[in-house]
Formats: sequence, structure tokens, C-alpha cells
Amino acid sequence: MISVLPACADRATADASATAWALAARAGDPEAADHFVRALHGDVLRYVTHLSGDPQTAHDLTQDTFARAFSSLHRYEGRASARTWLLSIARRAVVDNLRRAAVRPRIADTTDWQTAAERNQPCDLPGFDEGVALLDLLQTLPEERREAFLLTQVVGLSYEEAAGFVGCPVGTVRSRVSRARVSLDRLLLDSETLSTEAD
Repeated sequence: MISVLPACADRATADASATAWALAARAGDPEAADHFVRALHGDVLRYVTHLSGDPQTAHDLTQDTFARAFSSLHRYEGRASARTWLLSIARRAVVDNLRRAAVRPRIADTTDWQTAAERNQPCDLPGFDEGVALLDLLQTLPEERREAFLLTQVVGLSYEEAAGFVGCPVGTVRSRVSRARVSLDRLLLDSETLSTEAD
């Protein structure tokens, strides 16, 4: 319990700073705008990567999120933390991107696009295969559980912040995260069993 308190305090301090920078950027301070982006860029990038399931477009989605944020910064009043506000914008950016992709499917220059995509992946990085496997497992979760899990376990929001972000009670977020963990544990165990049987 004691080790959790400093992390919560650090998160609250970081959120307060990011919110102050957003408000100062709204007033026209370019240095505050830079601090705001630097403070939350990693969180937005992780969130859109996992929410979209497409690491290739994550940087574009992150830029889109900040572009949208700066264009509507004049309306931001600091009632919610800047992190929560920005992640809600990121969520809309991902949804809009998925809608656009559904309307305009990608066209590949090759007949064997899967092999071409696999060749372009940095497979020699440590943990790459495990990361791909985890992304695949996360995609099998129901959307509400996946989002709650990503917000709390990947992005690092508290259960209270995640509840405010998705608009449901804290207990619902806790339940969704718990169920997501149970599902992921079961899926990992199943995949390990299949792997062992295949050997």
C-alpha cells in the first residue's frame, strides 16, 4: 500500500502540471504548449496504438489527436484533467480513423500482402513476438473490457480517472479490468497448452 501512494501522488502532480500547461497554452504561451505535448505524448501514443490495434498508424493518430486538441483548446476550461480530455479526443480520432478505413480499404501493390507486411516488421527486437501475441489476445476481448484494461494497465490512469473517461461507475471499470485479466490469463494458458502440444 505504501508503494502505491507515491505513484498516485506522482500521477496527480503530473496531471495537475499537464492541466496547467494546457490552460497556459490556451492563453497563448508557446512554451506551455510544448510542455503539454511532451507530458502527454507517450500516453496518447500508447492509447491509440492499443485502441486501434494498428501500430503503423499510431503516430498519425497521435498527431491528429494533438491537432484536434489545439484547435479546440480555446474551449478547454480545466474541469477534467488535461490527460482525460486529451484521451477522449484520441478515442474519437481512433473511431473516426476506423470509420474512414472501413469506407476506403487499403490497396496493396502485392498479391501476398501478409508476407510483405511480416517482412517489414522488426522481428529481431526483444519481446516483439510476445507483444504481437498480446495485441492479438487484447483484440479478442470485448471492447469495453479492452478499453478499461488499456486505460488502467497500459496508459496508467487510476480507476477513478478511467471511470470519468468512459462515463461509468468506478466499480464497473474495476469489474471490466478484472474480467479482462481473467480472460487474458485463460487465453495465455490455452495458447501455452496448444504450443506445448504442438511440440
